[in-house]
Amino acid sequence: MAEQVVATPAAVKLIDELTQQYGPVMFHQSGGCCDGSVPLCFRLGEFRVGSRDVLLGMIGETPFYVGHAQAEYLTRTQLVLDVIPGDIDSFSLEAGTGVRFLSRSNACAVDLPGVDGSVGLRDG
Repeated sequence: MAEQVVATPAAVKLIDELTQQYGPVMFHQSGGCCDGSVPLCFRLGEFRVGSRDVLLGMIGETPFYVGHAQAEYLTRTQLVLDVIPGDIDSFSLEAGTGVRFLSRSNACAVDLPGVDGSVGLRDG
């Protein structure tokens, strides 16, 4: 069974660096349905997760949330967290490092137990 969200080695390395600097972190991606969407990285608990946000999965100890509408697009898709060169102009913790997080998608039949295509069964 494929995990719903995974990370490249470069993304894991940056998460580790940010965790060392800031403590536990989390991701939230509120928009975008395709390659090139930009997840934001916050200190764990610094971003208030909404009641309709969905915990898509964990990258190690790091939770990755998406907005409810986006979760519907990702029901049978694996999200790959990556890092690319370039700065981000936002409140994301990697701002100013010269790199930024980016999500890519692998269209696949992600077999999630108990998921019948409806969102909400994975709510976190």
